[in-house]
Amino acid sequence: MDFTGVPVLVTGASGFVGSAVARALAARGADLRLLVRRDSDRTNTADLRADLIEGDIRDEGSVLRAATGARYLFHVAADYRLWAPDPEDIVRNNRAGTLAVMNAARAAGVERIVYTSSVATLLPDDQGAADETRPATPEQAVGAYKRSKVVAERLVEAMVADGLPVVIVNPSTPIGPRDVKPTPTGRIVVEAANGKMPAFVESGLNLVHVDDVAAGHLLALEKGRIGERYVLGGQDVTLRVMLAEIARIMGRKAPTISIPRALLFPMAHANEAIARLTGGDPFLTVDSLKMAAHNMYYSSAKAEGELGYRARPFPEALADAIAWFRAAGKIT
Repeated sequence: MDFTGVPVLVTGASGFVGSAVARALAARGADLRLLVRRDSDRTNTADLRADLIEGDIRDEGSVLRAATGARYLFHVAADYRLWAPDPEDIVRNNRAGTLAVMNAARAAGVERIVYTSSVATLLPDDQGAADETRPATPEQAVGAYKRSKVVAERLVEAMVADGLPVVIVNPSTPIGPRDVKPTPTGRIVVEAANGKMPAFVESGLNLVHVDDVAAGHLLALEKGRIGERYVLGGQDVTLRVMLAEIARIMGRKAPTISIPRALLFPMAHANEAIARLTGGDPFLTVDSLKMAAHNMYYSSAKAEGELGYRARPFPEALADAIAWFRAAGKIT
């Protein structure tokens, strides 16, 4: 699809996935509008040719001002925290933000919307790789973040049934450059690269390069079916293999110690208690340990077949992530 001169609004462009989507659109010549919070880190938008519009996705009025005149909308912004002192804050933020953005898009007459959900809305399949046919209910989701994404995705589906032209994408676990915050997975990459993860739990996840996820967003806009969801994933990898690859890239010895999850719950509770006192983010949480009970493996077959989506091998994504973190001074 030729985006040259086409007005496109992206929410969350100061973040990890949102900035990758914005860059993919900029490379295709889009007339970019980026909705950013007043206090957001502008590192990822500093070198983009775009109209930055300050606002909050929970404020329908500010979203409407940004969306008016836009032909397409990519709603990527979300409260991406696996832990908060009040977990329900995450649910409230993601529900309210999604509702406001979708209402504004309808009012502005946006032609087509791509909504960034997550594989968090899908039930893991302990017998293999989960796909779009395994939607979770809020009650089945582990932790506030996953529950918030289920609630928001079901809200979008209801609005699609009422005529809103939305295609849903479900990224798995993105890694790569421009992970400014960083994300929970980015923190694992940094800690492991700095030699601070000598052990692991037996679990697995699906790793995908953030730029492949961004390309999948554009394919969803062009070829996706309204109301359908598409997993945008990469490769299924055990945590052991992921840490070994990071060690290889860094020229270090791979960790070999496997720790039972049960032994880590007291540490997780302690991490959360300290975070409540300091206002920081705990590296290890109770919910993350509960999630690790399942291999979070996913299939992108539907996106590959219908959209032409492709993802590069996960070692390339890890190498790009490490190179960026090193340049940013996070890996010493």
